[in-house]
Amino acid sequence: MRNFSSLIRGLTRTATALLALSAWPAQATDGYFLHGVGAKAKGVAGVAIAMPQDAAAIATNPASATRLDHRIDIGVDLFIPDRSARIAGNVFGLDGAYDGNGANPFVLGDIAYVRPLSDAVSVGLAVYANGGMNTVYESNPLAAFGATGKAGVDLKQGFVVPTLAYEFAAGQSLGVSAVGLVQSFRAHGIQPLATLSQDPASFGDRGTDWSLGAGVKVGYLGTFGDRLSLGAFYQSKIKAQKFDKYAGLFADGGSFDVPANWGVGMSARVADTLTIGADFKRIEYAGVNAVGNPFARLGAGVPFGGTDGPGFGWRDISVVKVGAVWDISDAVTVRAGYGHAQNPVPQSETLLNILAPGVVSDHFTAGASVALGERTDLTLHGLVAPRNQVRGQGSIDPSIGGGEADIALSEVSFGVGLGFVF
Repeated sequence: MRNFSSLIRGLTRTATALLALSAWPAQATDGYFLHGVGAKAKGVAGVAIAMPQDAAAIATNPASATRLDHRIDIGVDLFIPDRSARIAGNVFGLDGAYDGNGANPFVLGDIAYVRPLSDAVSVGLAVYANGGMNTVYESNPLAAFGATGKAGVDLKQGFVVPTLAYEFAAGQSLGVSAVGLVQSFRAHGIQPLATLSQDPASFGDRGTDWSLGAGVKVGYLGTFGDRLSLGAFYQSKIKAQKFDKYAGLFADGGSFDVPANWGVGMSARVADTLTIGADFKRIEYAGVNAVGNPFARLGAGVPFGGTDGPGFGWRDISVVKVGAVWDISDAVTVRAGYGHAQNPVPQSETLLNILAPGVVSDHFTAGASVALGERTDLTLHGLVAPRNQVRGQGSIDPSIGGGEADIALSEVSFGVGLGFVF
C-alpha cells in the first residue's frame, strides 16, 4: 500500500505539471468539449462509453476501470484550429473579414492510471484538458466602436478525476469519480462593450483569472456474452468559483460552471479481429447562464454580469460518434471514426460568438497502435474537422448599426500516446 500511495503521489505531481505546461486547446469538436480523452479513443472519434481501450477510458466512463489492466497511459496532442468571422451591413463601420488565429498551434496532454485492487475493485486517476475557447483577432472587430489592441478570449479547463469502480456481478460494473476542475479565463480588446455591464471595471483587460470547481461522475458498464458491451455515464454540473476579475462580464457576477453531460454507448465484437462502437452524448450548455443565456437579455434591461444576465446564447447539443477497431495482428491495431455534433450557436447569437466560434459539427479521425514490447505500446492518431460556417440572422441589433455577423471554424489535430502495462 505504501508503494501504491507513492505511485499515486508521483502520478499526481506528473499530471499537475502536464496540465501546467499544456497550452490547452483553443476550441474543441463537441462545442468547447474535446471529442475524446486518450490517444486510442481519439482514433475512433472519442467512442469510449462502452469500448475502453486504455486507462484514459475512465475519464469517459468510470466503470471502465474494472475492464482494464494495471496500466498507465500518457498522451500529447498538437491542435490547430482556424477561426474566422465576417461582418457585413453594419452602418457604424464594423464591416470586414476577421482572422482569429493570432494564437496557434496549441499543445494539450492527458495522463491516466488504473490499478485493480482485487478481482472486483479497481481504482484510477485521470488528468486531462477538457476543452476551452480561444480567439486572438489582431485586427479588432470592435475597432470602429473604439476598441484598442487585439481582441479575444482565452478559456482553459482541465479535470483531475480520481475513480473507484466495482464489479458487482459477473460482467456488470459501476463506477464513480470525483471531478475536480481547474480553469482560467482572460478577455482583452472588448472595451466598448463594458458600457453595457453592471461592473465596467471588471469586464475585460483584467489579465488571467483562475477558478476551481468540483462535481461527480457515475458510470455503468455491462458485458453480455463475449461480444456485446453496453455503457452509460452521467456527469453533474461542475460548480466553480466565480471569475472575480470578470464579474462584470459573465452572468451572476462572474459565475462560470461546467455544464452537466450524459451519454450511452455500445460496442460489439463483430469478428475476432474487428470491434465497432457507437456513443450518444448530450451536453447541457444552456444550463450554465454564462454560456447559455441569450445576448438579447441586454435588450430586456439586464446588463452583463447581472443576475441571470446575458451570455453567449449556446443551446444544448447532441453528439453521435461511431468507430471501428481492427486488430491486424498481435502487434498492430488500426482505428477509424466519425463524429457529428450539433452546432450550439444559433444564427441570432453570432455577434458575441465571434469571440467563441465553437461551431464545428463533423469530425473524422484515424489512428494506429504498435506494440513496442510485451508491456508497452505506441499510439498515433489524427483528426480533421471540416470548416463549418454559421451565417448570422438578426445577429446585430439596429441600435448598434444592424447588419449580420458570420462565424466559422475548422480544426486539425495530431497526437501520440504511450501505454505501459505493469
